[in-house]
Amino acid sequence: MTSGRSKFAMTLTALVLVLTLAGCSSFFSSVKSIFVKEPRIRMTPEAFYARGSQEFQTGSYKQAREFYTLLKEEYPLHELAILAELGIADAYYSDGDYVEAEAAYRDFLVLHPTNENVPYAMYQIGMCHFQQIGAVDRDQTETLRAKQAFERLVARFPQSKFSMLAEKMIRDCKQKLAEHEFYVGNFYFKLKLYTAALGRFETIRREYSGVGLDYRVERYIEETKARLAAQPKDEQNAP
Repeated sequence: MTSGRSKFAMTLTALVLVLTLAGCSSFFSSVKSIFVKEPRIRMTPEAFYARGSQEFQTGSYKQAREFYTLLKEEYPLHELAILAELGIADAYYSDGDYVEAEAAYRDFLVLHPTNENVPYAMYQIGMCHFQQIGAVDRDQTETLRAKQAFERLVARFPQSKFSMLAEKMIRDCKQKLAEHEFYVGNFYFKLKLYTAALGRFETIRREYSGVGLDYRVERYIEETKARLAAQPKDEQNAP
């Protein structure tokens, strides 16, 4: 009887010891997890770029810029870091922040002047200005800047596919500039300020021929000259 009790006591003691050790192990593991930081898994350049592109495709442009920026910061010498710079610029552009986009494209040109994507960056600079063009009755500074940017691209990379696109944009810019000149000229014409009106119409004929206003401009030039000739001399030099 005594022997049976002794065996039961030994078994109970062993079981308590096992449970105690197991509890201690769990406790120490919990303590370790608090004070010992597990090493962070570092994303690869490809993973950063893929995640940035995924965010871009879903319209999450801010998040896309964040992943592209992390790629640049953690892998500055990797070939994908260059594409990430363009990704940042594209994200600004697609988000409608054309000022920041232009700055990013210009940074790319400065940092990578011989990169194969230079024509694309130059084209996008022109588009940043084009997207900011105002109505026909507004200042056309952005139109002029867009036109100049596209012309620089065509002059530097005449064989690029982006130059072909730029040539169409140059025509669009010229048409907008011509329409603005005509709007102002017609405004002067209605006010009987024929000298000022004639100057605007002749500017269109000289600088923006072939954009769809030729016939109308010629008629207005003829009519303006006729009215100017019939106007008293002291009124012909009015602004």
